[in-house]
Amino acid sequence: MSPRKLKYKHSPGKNFPIGPSFVEGGINFCLFSKNAEWVELLFFDKAEDIEPTHTIRLDPNINKTYKYWHVFVEGIKSGQLYGYRIHGPFEPSKGHRFDASKVILDPYAKSVAIPEGYNRKALSIFGDSTARSMKSVLIDLSKYDWEGDKHPKNPFSRTVIYELHVGGFTKMANSGVEESKRGTFLGLIEKIPYLVELGITAVELLPVFQFDRQDAPEGRVNYWGYSPISFFAPHQGYSTGKNPLQVLDEFRDMVKAFHKAGIEVILDVVYNHTSENHEDGPTYTFRGIDNSIYYILENDRSKYKNYSGTGNTLNANQSIVRRMIISSLHFWVRDMHVDGFRFDLASVLSRDEKGNPFENPPILWDIESDPILAGTKLIAEAWDAAGLYQVGNFTGDSWKEWNGRFRDDVRSFMKGDKGKVGAFVTRLIGSPDMYEAKERELEQSINFVTCHDGFTLHDLVSYNKKHNEANGENNRDGANENLSWNCGVEGPTDNREILKLRRRQIKNFLTLNMLSLGAPMLLMGDEILHTQKGNNNAYCQDNELSWFNWDLINTNKDIFRFVKILIKKRLKRESAQANFNLNLREFLTQSTIQWHGVELDKPDWSENSHSIAMTINALSGKMAMHYMVNAYRKPLTFEVPREVDGKKVVWRRWIDTAKESPDDICLWQHAKPLANGSYHLESNSIVILLSKID
Repeated sequence: MSPRKLKYKHSPGKNFPIGPSFVEGGINFCLFSKNAEWVELLFFDKAEDIEPTHTIRLDPNINKTYKYWHVFVEGIKSGQLYGYRIHGPFEPSKGHRFDASKVILDPYAKSVAIPEGYNRKALSIFGDSTARSMKSVLIDLSKYDWEGDKHPKNPFSRTVIYELHVGGFTKMANSGVEESKRGTFLGLIEKIPYLVELGITAVELLPVFQFDRQDAPEGRVNYWGYSPISFFAPHQGYSTGKNPLQVLDEFRDMVKAFHKAGIEVILDVVYNHTSENHEDGPTYTFRGIDNSIYYILENDRSKYKNYSGTGNTLNANQSIVRRMIISSLHFWVRDMHVDGFRFDLASVLSRDEKGNPFENPPILWDIESDPILAGTKLIAEAWDAAGLYQVGNFTGDSWKEWNGRFRDDVRSFMKGDKGKVGAFVTRLIGSPDMYEAKERELEQSINFVTCHDGFTLHDLVSYNKKHNEANGENNRDGANENLSWNCGVEGPTDNREILKLRRRQIKNFLTLNMLSLGAPMLLMGDEILHTQKGNNNAYCQDNELSWFNWDLINTNKDIFRFVKILIKKRLKRESAQANFNLNLREFLTQSTIQWHGVELDKPDWSENSHSIAMTINALSGKMAMHYMVNAYRKPLTFEVPREVDGKKVVWRRWIDTAKESPDDICLWQHAKPLANGSYHLESNSIVILLSKID
């Protein structure tokens, strides 16, 4: 079928800005492709259309400046569907994979239309033009009313992060959200009161960039979203309708609602790879625009370097790719009012065009020094899938880091591993072995015990081994080493003693995560004991295995209460500390910390130690806290100091994780005084005492 007669007038256009831009009278289109031989701009009426209704061929003598292809088209309106057909060599041995049979998305488009009948596999067949392709959509962002929206700008000292999946949070019927809004940005708005009650100050949303749900094993879907198609367009599946314009408004409505509640929005962003995957993956974006520019290739240029573990690696420090990443971040901050970013596998961004680590990676310094991003929360997952581990050594001055060592050392000590007491204590006091010398902030470490990738907190104390059979990969996927302990029985049990022990361990982990120096992150559902039945890699489980079960709030109301009080105390404490404006080194130097074992002033740092105690005098000098941690599998009796800095104290019990609710934790004003100078700790428990100092 040949295209209909063109109804739009067009002229050469300009080579900036890159992407589609609304100007008086029409749209300027601009696309970078160094190795393309010629380019066509295609217009479509519907997402399902295979043939374009109109085609404009870009003449390299008129519509090309340097490596930028451009054209101005009159009369184009917001909502128009379009794409590119890019002609060039298919020479994989040279890194070129042009396929002019495919409709190619504009990397800078702000919305993507997904056709009915979209088939990822069909787009993997070279030369096949019969598949229904995704289309880019023109979007006019200027008409949205932000109603005076402002960023909450919560300092990290008052930040408690809640890692949340947009779809999974409200998909269950028991969420109380009407069916049309379940699993959407608008559905999330309705549950903001729950998050306010919990006390968190920031949500960290798993990927919301448009992703390919079909990038998963046969018969399953990509649920987590770590399969980006676009770095600008929000995921259409999180909208209440199929209108590609609607999803942007609903995302902005969500951000605006969070901000009104004082909650920041942090996006989990994936700039390390795309969903085009490995050599036999689909072609719908960068592979078809200029494969050798956008991806890091092996010496055999027909193959991709795979530092992401997903089949390809974005060439983030190539100048064109760097510019695109910065433009994407600008869009989400400036136009969508996002407050921060957690960079998935951020160490990939420190690799050069050959894959070698840079000492000073350009893209990371671009992000750090960018004025539009100044004040934006920047969090790095400071490792990649090829073994580059940069926790404690990540580039720059503004980046906070997911602290995988906190997770591992806390898990290891609390399950009773030998030789871990020193590492455990180091994590509790802000990981000075990594951050003190750099004079970093108290909250440099993003502390977490669990996250989306791995066991839930419930499963961490219920399973010794992963149980990922439902993923269809014969239990080969997911991490094998989880530093978990099932407390004596694998999986579900009716044994009351084991259930009590598991609950105790859960409260131990929550206490350590919330009260250690650093900024804490809580995994969605851990506060109500969500279980994935031992699945530690539920990326393809868009079902009740992953969804938030709202009935568990009542079932496990004791844990929910425990977390709420912990967060409330955390924020109150951090507000007091923030007044001193100290970095980690200064804070630890000026703080009074006394270490103990079961006997005062006799901490056991030996290989076989499973317990530690410490007395902390607040910087204000008005409050003292005494921590006792028993990771031993038998009870221990700890001596308790009668004086702090030469002043007599009256200790009150705030937390005892071995006790049943409501005696396990209380509001400070309700804390009960201790009767004598010792305290009996049950096995695997934590006790925290507090005292005013006159």
